[in-house]
Amino acid sequence: MALPRPADLPPPTPHRFGPITVFLGHKSGKYPDANMMVVTGRDSRAAVDAPLCSNRVGADFDGCDLVILSHVHEDHMAGLHRVPRADVAVHWLDLPAAASWEGYRDALGLSDAVWPAMREKLRSEFAFTPRPDATPYEDGHVFDLGGVRLTAMLLPGHTAGHCALIEETQGLAFIADIDLSGFGPYYGDATSSLADFRASLKRLPEVPASVIVTGHHRGIYTDRARFLADLAAYAEKLDVRDNKLLTMLARGPRTIASLVAERLIYPADYQELWVEDVERRTIEQHLAALAAEGRVFAQNGLWSRA
Repeated sequence: MALPRPADLPPPTPHRFGPITVFLGHKSGKYPDANMMVVTGRDSRAAVDAPLCSNRVGADFDGCDLVILSHVHEDHMAGLHRVPRADVAVHWLDLPAAASWEGYRDALGLSDAVWPAMREKLRSEFAFTPRPDATPYEDGHVFDLGGVRLTAMLLPGHTAGHCALIEETQGLAFIADIDLSGFGPYYGDATSSLADFRASLKRLPEVPASVIVTGHHRGIYTDRARFLADLAAYAEKLDVRDNKLLTMLARGPRTIASLVAERLIYPADYQELWVEDVERRTIEQHLAALAAEGRVFAQNGLWSRA
């Protein structure tokens, strides 16, 4: 199997924290790449996620006995083909998405018109391979590697089973796709939840860690004040989207289709297979939340400001 792109890049630079090695993907893990960790215990070695950069890590990754997926998305699974004998663990809520093509299609919630092209993209660009042998873990599960323990903390919203992985002796937490990026939170899958994402963001400062590693963009935080400032800015994106949607509705009653066409989260000229489906689910979730607050209402298929 050919290596997924970008295969021509040099190996990622390791950042070591005792038994933990953090590898940052291309451009600090900007999609389609991502960041990852390799954790070595006395008895076994585990990777946390397997993004494109894992194809360039070499023996440190290829010798892993276990891959713990923080959640199920193609950009965190693009190296699994290199470790076919390694066990794969995923939170039970994301397990169906890892187990089959059909499960992943349902989790993404893409329309039938888009799915065939998306499946080919997943196969050719990410070497996406379902893992029906993946085993489930739960919130609070401890992966004991022998003298090193990783604890799963469920932080849903991005996906239903999205988790942070915490190693308390080093005070390090991998918070995956609560990535603190300038784009803001992503909750556009069929299993995503705006309400859960808001709750997870409120819980994040409780994570017992002095070193925070994001799955994309920001990389490694060792300055807590900067982490909390970036977290606040990231969370504020949700209110910005609420206000943008209210501004869109200020011009008069709108159908969801017209709001999707105008775009809430992606630039108007951004083209990808999933854009319309993701915009629709994102807009629908914001409208439902705003309606629950009495700020918008629907009548005869049209949404208006209250």
